[in-house]
Amino acid sequence: MKPNSRGFTILLADDDEDDRLLTRDALAESHLLNPLDMVEDGEELMDYLHRRGPYAKLSDKPQPGLILLDLNMPRKDGREALKEIKSDPQLRRIPVVVLTTSRSDEDIIRSYDLGVNSFITKPVTFESMVELLQQLGKYWFEIISQPIEET
Repeated sequence: MKPNSRGFTILLADDDEDDRLLTRDALAESHLLNPLDMVEDGEELMDYLHRRGPYAKLSDKPQPGLILLDLNMPRKDGREALKEIKSDPQLRRIPVVVLTTSRSDEDIIRSYDLGVNSFITKPVTFESMVELLQQLGKYWFEIISQPIEET
């Protein structure tokens, strides 16, 4: 699969190192060539999106084309970060897919109420994660149209 012509970056926000590595490896295995950036918690996610601190060097780069967001993270959890993203006029158009271990109806409802684009429970096998990322990549980078960020 080729990267989208706009070269959207996928941003993964997940505090679990094993899950980050699994996602990175599954992304490579799925032949989705879009760049992957990773952050470890909601505070770091917001620093990345606002180009603060260590992410200030990204100020001339476009925002990610997709955020994969874990709900249960330290410092600022995914719910708080999602609320911030979707209430910010500069960030709210970025598609956010919750990718979490939760199957809670409360988490699903709250995530959609906060503006999430999709809610997915993390697959348990590597093969399932590869298949999921192939489907996500096809949908978000080939099928749908997204607004182009103005510079």
